[in-house]
Amino acid sequence: MNEPMRPRSYYRVWRDVPTRWGDNDVYGHVNNVIYYEWIDTAVNTWLIESGMLDPIAGDPIGLVVETGCRYARSVMFPHIVQVGLSVGRLGRTSVQYHVGIFEENFDGAAAEGVFIHVYVDRATRRPEPLPDDWRRKLEAIAAPV
Repeated sequence: MNEPMRPRSYYRVWRDVPTRWGDNDVYGHVNNVIYYEWIDTAVNTWLIESGMLDPIAGDPIGLVVETGCRYARSVMFPHIVQVGLSVGRLGRTSVQYHVGIFEENFDGAAAEGVFIHVYVDRATRRPEPLPDDWRRKLEAIAAPV
């Protein structure tokens, strides 16, 4: 399906990320692997700042079960990308995050990604319901309907 990219207004949390010299590939644009780094960084930084992710001792933990990214326009060094984050779907044990990647001073998205966590008990790796306080924080950045 060829749906249009989501607008900036869809996203609730923002982070500026400078491109780096080494992000460009031999074709002169940022390699797709870097987009996935931006997506992963946007989600996990927000989780840490929100008090929901403690990589060393936290419980439950989020395991990535699906990711994806579609591209609309090339980004290249040197630029600032603005990475937007929202919750697309909130399940009992899972969260689907939507991530938009925009170049500074451009309205249209260069790319958009999806990132799905299933939250599990750290020891058993069995799905765990999201704690109520986490659910409230996630609902606060839910995408508009």
